[in-house]
Amino acid sequence: MQKPADGRKRVVVESVEPEIDAGRFAIKRIVGDSVHVEADVFADGHDHVAARLLFRYHELAEWTAVPMQPLGNDRWRGEFSVSRLGEYLYTVAGWIDHFDTWRSDLEKRIAAGQDVRVDLLNGAQLVEEAAVRAGRDDADALRRWAADLRGKDPKSAQTTALDPTLAAMMAQYLDPAMETRYERELRVTVDRERARYSAWYELFPRSTSSESGKHGTFRDVEKRLDYVAGLGFDVLYLPPIHPIGHAFRKGKNNSVKAENGDAGSPWAIGSKEGGHTAIHSELGTLEDFRHLLRAVADKGMEVAMDIAFQCSPDHPWVKEHPEWFKKRADGTIQYAENPPKKYQDIYPLDFESSDWQGLWNGLRDVFVYWLEQGVRIFRVDNPHTKAFPFWEWVIGELKRDYPDALFLAEAFTRPRVMQRLAKVGFSQSYTYFSWRNTKQEITEYLTELTKERVSEFMRPNLWPNTPDILPETLQVGGRPAFLSRFVLAATLGPNYGIYGPAFELGENQPLRPGGEEYLNSEKYEIREWNLDAPHSIAGVMAIVNRARRENPALHANHDLFFHPTDNPYLIAYSKTSREGNNAILTVVNLDYFHRQSGWVTLDLERLHLRPDESFQVLDALTGARYLWQGSRNYVELAPDRMPAHIFRVLRKVRSEKDFDYYQ
Repeated sequence: MQKPADGRKRVVVESVEPEIDAGRFAIKRIVGDSVHVEADVFADGHDHVAARLLFRYHELAEWTAVPMQPLGNDRWRGEFSVSRLGEYLYTVAGWIDHFDTWRSDLEKRIAAGQDVRVDLLNGAQLVEEAAVRAGRDDADALRRWAADLRGKDPKSAQTTALDPTLAAMMAQYLDPAMETRYERELRVTVDRERARYSAWYELFPRSTSSESGKHGTFRDVEKRLDYVAGLGFDVLYLPPIHPIGHAFRKGKNNSVKAENGDAGSPWAIGSKEGGHTAIHSELGTLEDFRHLLRAVADKGMEVAMDIAFQCSPDHPWVKEHPEWFKKRADGTIQYAENPPKKYQDIYPLDFESSDWQGLWNGLRDVFVYWLEQGVRIFRVDNPHTKAFPFWEWVIGELKRDYPDALFLAEAFTRPRVMQRLAKVGFSQSYTYFSWRNTKQEITEYLTELTKERVSEFMRPNLWPNTPDILPETLQVGGRPAFLSRFVLAATLGPNYGIYGPAFELGENQPLRPGGEEYLNSEKYEIREWNLDAPHSIAGVMAIVNRARRENPALHANHDLFFHPTDNPYLIAYSKTSREGNNAILTVVNLDYFHRQSGWVTLDLERLHLRPDESFQVLDALTGARYLWQGSRNYVELAPDRMPAHIFRVLRKVRSEKDFDYYQ
């Protein structure tokens, strides 16, 4: 074994948490969050050990230190706050606290009635050494302390030795040469609040015209903004807005042959009009798009733009950069396939291209172009089919200049792949929520996402439907299924989204039995929607989103907790705000056809309630109030009326006028 640089450093620092893959990747936080750090810090022998947490904003050279507190069994804990967008660094340091060891031993000797004159001189020497490391004013103070310890009055010297003010000052001036630092500097990526808390509404601009059969425009989308904002959404997500290719264009219902006038798939990007930095002419101009961005912002929302790195055969890159695409043995470009399915209207990009650096730069420039127009949120299509190193590089490059940019990974694939995308920089991630239906499935999956290590770097975004996914539950469950799944998505996840108006209007006809493709899918044709249909659940959606805004407990997932019920069709869970003054209990009937009832057994401590305390629950969906007491309480939910409760827990308080009320 090679000798260490300084064998006098006896302290061990290990098992630091949070730490992702030995520091390879950053954890994620939001501006204003606290970062709680734990570590094992210990040494040989019986000397006292101390630890401190070091952190700094990445652009600053100097570290800020905060003391860590012992948790027992050599485990230590500290925290710091992140106040700026961008990246922070943190690490842990430990050292032998000779002064605290001396002070502790001195107390024992004094209690035993021993002669401590020499011990006081030892302490004076430690204080004088610290004075050399201190600033001028503190150095003078420490020298006075040392003189007192060397004084002739033993009682006065003993009082000085045990003075907590001296101990606090000594802790500030440890010997850095004797400090052991953790072997790695760990990273925190700090995003804005919308990375953690957002409600997405997806619509196809081409289906927003008020005239039957006419292609919608950005101006038509603006006319829809009052509707979307009125539902309470804060992110308006638009599928690709670029020119659509004509070669091998898909027809209605994904037909391999398009009829005259068929609109094609927006994901078949590129034509003679341009590629990923061009706008479909029937939607409007670049200035029209900028006008839409401003109009959306005026409604308190943001536009999320779809980034799909694939090309139609008509895309300019096919001629300008043929080396960016794979060739087949016959010399033709390889189109997308998922055997036996063929997608001749789409050419995937080749991330093993000999010109991979040129490809990377070209894709980065697409992001930069739209960032310069004012877009700050991107929903990235199929990122799991592109190289991980590319995403790590490009997101890092973009967030260096645009730290407020957010990226949602649309990847429904293997768990490790989804997690890797989150690690390399994606701000949010689609999940398997669409296919988690039973109480056990939902409980286990959300626990995995919110309580285990993955929650340090992966922010779930729950979608009950997408243009690609019409789950079986929505196909067969009718209106109650849409209501239940919406409440689950909006209350289980601080980030969620829907594909509308298909969702609020209960669109549930599959292309074929057993499949999840929509019949008459909007991906391949322009649709007309009757937003005033009497069966729409838009009103309920607005109520749920208002409850989300008004209750900070629903803005995060740090305290999601599932409460037992005696009925497998009833799922109950709560969230509380970090301050503890807001608690939401949600109960959902997972049976879309029958009334279900049962008893919820509450963990009262999680809700900050005493066992003998009566309390009210106020249902945000109906306005009904119920007086409860104790842990077991009865619920009954009829799917044909309202299949869920979103209860705000109200505690009894006494007013200044000496009467009780619930708050």
